[in-house]
Amino acid sequence: MNGAHGTDGGRVRILAAGDAAVLVEFPGSGGPVSPAVLPFTAAAARGRPAGIVDVIPAARTVAVTFSPAAIAPDVVRTWCADLSARAVADAAGADGSAEPPGEALVIPVVYDGPDLDAVAGATGLTRAEVIDAHTGTGWTVAFTGFAPGFGYLVGGDPRLEVPRRSTPRTRVPAGSVGLAGPFSGVYPRSSPGGWQLIGTTAAELWQPRRDPPALLAPGTRVRFARAGRRHERRRLRRAPGGAGTRPHDHRAGRRPPGPRRAGVGLSGAADRGALAAANRLVGNDERGPRCSRRRWAAWPCAHAGRRSSR
Repeated sequence: MNGAHGTDGGRVRILAAGDAAVLVEFPGSGGPVSPAVLPFTAAAARGRPAGIVDVIPAARTVAVTFSPAAIAPDVVRTWCADLSARAVADAAGADGSAEPPGEALVIPVVYDGPDLDAVAGATGLTRAEVIDAHTGTGWTVAFTGFAPGFGYLVGGDPRLEVPRRSTPRTRVPAGSVGLAGPFSGVYPRSSPGGWQLIGTTAAELWQPRRDPPALLAPGTRVRFARAGRRHERRRLRRAPGGAGTRPHDHRAGRRPPGPRRAGVGLSGAADRGALAAANRLVGNDERGPRCSRRRWAAWPCAHAGRRSSR
């Protein structure tokens, strides 16, 4: 099922990734993210064959998962080849200096980060110039990962490219705004992290009760805005004057992001295959969500006719 097809910028490879997924691998472009990834993802969001389950972009690859019972692998490969050829052509013809039309999501930031002085020193800018550079250009979510709702934003001022911290922090507060290499990002929740922290925001990047739960999805345009502390709790607003919609807006006729595109890895009961296998092992109906997980407690399980505790 593996294959490749030529483009002006190299060869796009389409690789089997198990029996229910393919990996579309774009040629290197010299930048952190292949410019064809977002056109591919956007085109797939506008329409895809029945049986395609999810389309998950990364820096230079796109994973396409599908249901083998609903669509043949060769059909998936052909669809990916056609879509990737158009995406490479669209990326080659795009004006990288032109900002896409439509509105951007505005994220207010209080620039009080503990690494703001270090970033200023590393870039040769003043604190005020770092802030102006971060707010003065638009950013785009290239892909998500690391944690649910964590978006890797690209397209900012190149003067802000700084390395990760040599020693990561064991705890980064939720809402921390950081820089690492060519990326900017916002930590959706408290977690370890090694990015250079320049500010904080009250925006909720991940809210499971919201539809969709992730505020940022691949292709979302973002602008950071400087906010004073007394204003940081104001509700998130849209930049004025835009006519576009978010890439995952239901009203735009596009599919909301799947869990993996929102940075959620499938594991445990969220992995349907694993859930079915676990139910099968303990004698449950594998089609039913009967497994449960408990923390800090022993739980009995049946295996090979013996009852044991774990």
